[in-house]
Formats: sequence, C-alpha cells, structure tokens
Amino acid sequence: MKRNATLLAASAVALGLTAPLAATAAAAAPAPAPTHDRQANLDWKKCTGSGVDPRQQCATVEVPLDYKDPEGRQTTVAISRIPSEKPEARRGALFLIPGGPGGSALDDPSGKGQKLPQEVRDAYDLIGFDPRGLGASNPVSCGLDHADLATSRLRPWPAADGSVTENMATARRMSRACERNGGELLRHISTANEARDIDRIRAALGEERLSAWAVSYGTYVGAVYSQLFPGRTDRIVLDSNDNPDPKQGNRAWVASHEQGVEDTFPDFAAWAAEPGNPYRLAKSAKDVRPLFLKLAARLDRDPIPWPGANPEELSGNVLRQTMLETLAEPDAYPTLAELILAAQKGTVPPAPVGPPEEALQNVIGVGLATLCNDVAWPSSTAAYQTAVAKSRAKYPLTAGMPRSAMPCAAWPYKPQEPPVRITDEGPANILLIQNERDPNTPLSGARKLRDALGRRATMVTVDSSGHDVYLANGNACGDRTVSRYLATGVRPDKDTAC
Repeated sequence: MKRNATLLAASAVALGLTAPLAATAAAAAPAPAPTHDRQANLDWKKCTGSGVDPRQQCATVEVPLDYKDPEGRQTTVAISRIPSEKPEARRGALFLIPGGPGGSALDDPSGKGQKLPQEVRDAYDLIGFDPRGLGASNPVSCGLDHADLATSRLRPWPAADGSVTENMATARRMSRACERNGGELLRHISTANEARDIDRIRAALGEERLSAWAVSYGTYVGAVYSQLFPGRTDRIVLDSNDNPDPKQGNRAWVASHEQGVEDTFPDFAAWAAEPGNPYRLAKSAKDVRPLFLKLAARLDRDPIPWPGANPEELSGNVLRQTMLETLAEPDAYPTLAELILAAQKGTVPPAPVGPPEEALQNVIGVGLATLCNDVAWPSSTAAYQTAVAKSRAKYPLTAGMPRSAMPCAAWPYKPQEPPVRITDEGPANILLIQNERDPNTPLSGARKLRDALGRRATMVTVDSSGHDVYLANGNACGDRTVSRYLATGVRPDKDTAC
C-alpha cells in the first residue's frame, strides 16, 4: 500500500471487568443491500498502488465545493471498498474514518480493515476515502518553504526562553503561503464539510444508513456526522476521542497535549528504567523525567548538528517533538531512548527518512485548513505569550507548545460557520473506546465528548497507554467489546472499564 503508506507517514509527522451487555437500538434489522441501479453512478475500478488487496475497488464521488451552493462548482472525493466477505450476512457499509486532520483512509479496507474479526468483515462492506483536498481526491497544497515542513516547526514550540515571537512570524509566513497557493478549495475544507461529504458518499453507495469506526480526529468527524445526520447512522465506534468544545474546537485538542504527555510519560519512564532493557536510561523510573528535562534544556542551549534531518540539528524542541510522537505508540519507545542516549554522548542516530515533499505539502495543507477553518483562533501575541508562560510552569515536558500560536493565529480566512455543537439528540448507537493514558487525545477530553453525547453513548475506558485503542494499543477486553458491538449491535448498557 505504497500510496497510503506515504500519506500516513506524512500525517504522522504533521499533525478490568466489563459491565453487563445489552442490545441497543443499533441492533435493528440490517439495512437493505444496495442494488446495482442505486450505485450506477459509481465507476468502480481496480485501485492503483502496490500492496493493495486485489479485492479493493476505487471510485470517485462528486461533492459540492461549497454546500451553501450545492448545485454549483463540485470537487472530487476518492473512495474505496472491499465488499462483505459473506453477502448473506451483510448488514451494510462500515466507514473507516481517518484521523489527522490530514489522514487518509483510502487504503484502510486493505490495511487496518483486515485486522477486523471475520464476523465484522462478513457483516460490512469496508469503505475508505481520502477527505476533500487529500491524496487521490482533488489535492491542495500551501507550497510551504521546506523548513516550514519540519514537524517541530508545525507544532508551535516556543523559543528556549518561552518567547512566541518566532511562532507568530512562522504563523504569518505559512498563512500567507496558504492564501497565495491554496486555491478556492482550501477555504472549504472543514470538519462539517467532511461530514457532509461522508453523507454524499453514503448516498452514492445506495445505503440508507452507515456504520463507522472513527479514530482520533476522526472521532470528531464521526460525532459531527452523528449530530448532522442522526437518522442515517447505524453502529458508530469512536476510538481515541477529541474534546468537542464548541468554542475552542481544535484549539482544545492541541492544548490537551500538555495533560496527555503528563498522563503517558510515566509509562515510558517505567519502561526506560527496566533492568535488562538495552535502551535503559536510568536505574529508577523517577530519574527519567529530570534526565529528559535536563537534556532538553542542554539542547536548547547547544543543539547538535543532524545532517539530513529537517531541521538539520537536534535541538531541545526536536527532542520534545520526538517525545510527543513516541508516547503515542509504545512500540516506538526505543526510538526516543536511542535519541536520548545518542544526545547524551553528543551524537545523533541516522536522520529519519521523511515522506516525499509533495505528499507532506498536501497533508499539511489539508490539516491546516481544517484546524484554521473550523474555529477562529486568537491573533494577539500577548494572549499566546500569557498562556504559554502558564503552561510552561505547570507542564514543563511540553514547554508551552500546546498553548502557543499555530498558523491559525494569522489565518487569512474567517470560519464560514460556527462549530457543530455535539448534543444528546439522536439514537443511542454510539460506543466510545478510550485508553486511560493517551498523549494526543487524553481521557479528560474523551470524557467531555462522552458527557456531550449523554444518553446516545456508552464509553469503554481501557487500562492501556498510547494513541489508537481498538486492535492497536488497547487490550483484549476492549477489542472484544468493540467487535461484539460491530458484529451484533450489543454494547455495554453503561460506561465500563477494561
């Protein structure tokens, strides 16, 4: 799956006891299988790219560029499917909604979809897609300078002294590039429009209702879809959940990293102090945190040259960014430990190989457009400086980054509509699954989504660490609960823990 692997790589560098189970409204009769006539407007073809399951088919759907003018100019969204493996057991379509923003799901039917248990693959056509502006859909790009593609630049890490002056300069430079190069489509990329596009895909497939497995940022997309089109939802799984704050929007997601890192760093520290660990950093877990903070401060003062990397030096902020990325995937702990061990000696490991620049430009363009079009961000340097100072004092591991200025601080466009407010209005057919310790979408934010959904949802909290839960960084108990719900419609009748 070379094409999708490239986009996923780009996206990665961008942006107990169960309760008794009971049937819910989602266990209603299966939706009727679509007929050939109802899908006559879809021209299914073999998907391109290496490593794609030969059963996966691809097509495109035309959607309005601007939903205020639905009959006006259109844009193309790329979709894919692997049909149900047991047609007589088919219930409907399971949409695989990607994270990001800027993540791709076009090849997910061939990838993560094949990790689903057989009874789930029998029950659904697996549906993937590239959100508007991304990949095989009509793509956008901001044409950013190469240096501004660095993840430690995209994340607004303040200067070593806590200043956000350079963050604001970067925000203005990147926003001007997006205005100059992004085109009209860039202005119409948003979470609400992605949800509307999903409904257009549903209609093109001939499905009366859809089911979904949404991950990370995709949980907000899934929640917005369920709010805008409640009668068109069947079984909805939201995995690793975003805070749906209707005033802050994605500002709340970025801000949540400070707590998410505090929640998860102790797991890394315990691993890094284990006897026999070839990457052992300290004899005691309690010594790992001060070791990390001391090294980051040293690299702030005296970065180490790192030829081939972007930027070409290992600074304190590059170390912090690597820490943030690593905590999301416990299997990657050795990556951070290796970098720490090398830096302590004044050296660096081989420079990481990034995705092709064209793909990175595309992913970043979509990600920035979504973040900045969803909700207005403050434009005052002083407001960010005050927030950063408070964050640095309370959460030194993240050094104020989660409260600093992203390019949205200088975005040239105003949001075209207010964020969708998530409420408890609609069918009770949503299952949230959430790790207790997640650096990107911490439990504290997931609880706010759970509260907003009220009677519509139940939540499974998993005693595990890392980002992405179901069939990834969770546990067998959580996986069984989600699989049972997707296959049978049976979910916990109250919030539960695994």
